[in-house]
Amino acid sequence: MMERIGLIQLEVKPGDTDANLSAAVTEIAGLAEKKAGLAILPEMWSCGFDNLNLARHARQTPMILEKLSETAVRHNMMIAGSLPESSDNKIYNTLYLIDRGGSLAGSYRKVHLFSMTREPAFFAPGNQNAVCRTSLGKIGLMICYDLRFPELCRALALKGADMVIVSAQWPLIRIPHWKTLLQARAIENQIFIAGVNCCGYDGDIQYGGHSRLISPSGQIIAETDAHADTLCAEINFQEIEAVRKKMPCLEERMPEAYEL
Repeated sequence: MMERIGLIQLEVKPGDTDANLSAAVTEIAGLAEKKAGLAILPEMWSCGFDNLNLARHARQTPMILEKLSETAVRHNMMIAGSLPESSDNKIYNTLYLIDRGGSLAGSYRKVHLFSMTREPAFFAPGNQNAVCRTSLGKIGLMICYDLRFPELCRALALKGADMVIVSAQWPLIRIPHWKTLLQARAIENQIFIAGVNCCGYDGDIQYGGHSRLISPSGQIIAETDAHADTLCAEINFQEIEAVRKKMPCLEERMPEAYEL
């Protein structure tokens, strides 16, 4: 099954929800003209890590989701991206996936919070993985730092994910790690990986872009540079079966040997 996947590498403006939402909707419309079936946005794309105002930004998330739902219906397109979620007096970094008909296909609360930027001081961690059944197929969800934990991506693959979305704000200084880890997750799990990063600055942190779409064999299908950009590339989900038939890694796992 052939599908066109869109990656939206935004320069997220910290705290400016109106500007970020406007930019996202514009880029989604551009992908619709290219017949994309899925548009993916970066981590915390509506407000960035404007941590002192997260509660206010989270109150806007239901409105943003409603806008994205309308946009998904208008363009017959799936839309994914991470937003602040308020629940039980806690704030979560949550990746939402909206299906073509505008319904919420699923969501995932970031499990691994990045201590180097004090995320645990502002966010609560999730405790469950997520594979969403969608009109495109089974899609797994991950956020930024999760990429460094191969156990999570393997769990998504074993639950049947055909593609894993990684929504991120990954700094330029560690972009070599981003590139390598995305490719490794695709190769070891024999699935498509769509990693979407942001770009630009937040204070003295420069985000590195280099969003990329990777095949189950590890081929780089499409990639941006470090600047704001939007990509649209075609994938064939039948490639998963072909790669696994040739190299049956998942079938030949030996879980009993992996016990600690």
